[in-house]
Amino acid sequence: MNFFEMCLEFQTDVSDVEKALSSGDPGFVLVDTRSAQAWGQGRIPGAIRLEGARLDPAVPVVTYCWGPGCNGATKAAAELTRRGFQVREMIGGIEYWIREGFPIRTDDGDKLGEPDPLTAPVRALDCGC
Repeated sequence: MNFFEMCLEFQTDVSDVEKALSSGDPGFVLVDTRSAQAWGQGRIPGAIRLEGARLDPAVPVVTYCWGPGCNGATKAAAELTRRGFQVREMIGGIEYWIREGFPIRTDDGDKLGEPDPLTAPVRALDCGC
């Protein structure tokens, strides 16, 4: 297996995660590795917090954190892998989730922003990747 095939085996991106979550049966549990304070600021709908989570090793996991400048999702993925979980890291984190215009859940409800034209297609169904 080459490096790029390995990347696809161990990483996913926000568009693929959103598409899977929208299907109603993503085939994984989405795990937010950030702090309680960060969780309170906003999270991906359907995600659970790593802290205190009861995960089933038979169910694949996708981890995420703040964004490319944070390795919290990588650290969590490494630890979960050591514990026998099948894990992928969502590259881009919640930063790119937001930049692509996907919804964020807060205690006050869901919020939807506009896609950032520098990181996501505007008025398109997908990026074509």
